Amino acid sequence: MKESLREEKPADIRELEEAKRKRDSTNTTVTVMDSLYREDQFYIGLTYNLLQKRPDGVSQNSFSTGLHIGFLRDMPLNERRNLAIAVGLGYSMNDFRQNIKITRTDGISNYQVIDEDEINFDKNKFALHFVDLPIELRWRTSTMQSHRFWRIYTGFKLSYLFLNKSKYMDGNEAVRLFNNSDFNKLQYGAYIAFGYNTWNFHAYYGLNSLMKSEAKIEGKSMDMNTLNIGLMFYIL
Repeated sequence: MKESLREEKPADIRELEEAKRKRDSTNTTVTVMDSLYREDQFYIGLTYNLLQKRPDGVSQNSFSTGLHIGFLRDMPLNERRNLAIAVGLGYSMNDFRQNIKITRTDGISNYQVIDEDEINFDKNKFALHFVDLPIELRWRTSTMQSHRFWRIYTGFKLSYLFLNKSKYMDGNEAVRLFNNSDFNKLQYGAYIAFGYNTWNFHAYYGLNSLMKSEAKIEGKSMDMNTLNIGLMFYIL
């Protein structure tokens, strides 16, 4: 009995040991979480699309929009985990409303600039659907505890065109075409996204032409590329 009492630890020592065990447990948990810490795995973007290097007489009308969604694998490069690279897979749809009328005769696509002062059409657009492969370099001020931070992401995107559609409509005529082979299947360009927390400015500039050299208006190739500007939203 006396020996048992001598071996029993005072209450204050037991409390100190219990507090130390809790601290050790907390430190272990933080270390494990930090080793798995990644940022901005999913994205969704909305853009306004501008055609660059348009042929004479070609203009855009209404509002040309883009939708961009996908997944990026975040791979931190340093111990602080605020510098990373990311590689991903995504889908994008880019809509262009303009005054190029596209028709097809005997399997050959024809292009005509519509004089909007003479012809009042209801709708004229082409829409491009892509599978995207982005790769980017990331800098941010994030921490494991906070998801409100500044970011600058910049990179290169390779896109494969798997579907294109064009539509022209006026009071007397309706023309719908699918999978026009004059559009380049492979698109590539550079982009940047920067901002704070939810709101991030996004810009993409296409480095090659949307259309092949065979696509011509009045004998001249349409060497148009695209500039997309808008907002990008990131989700863990």
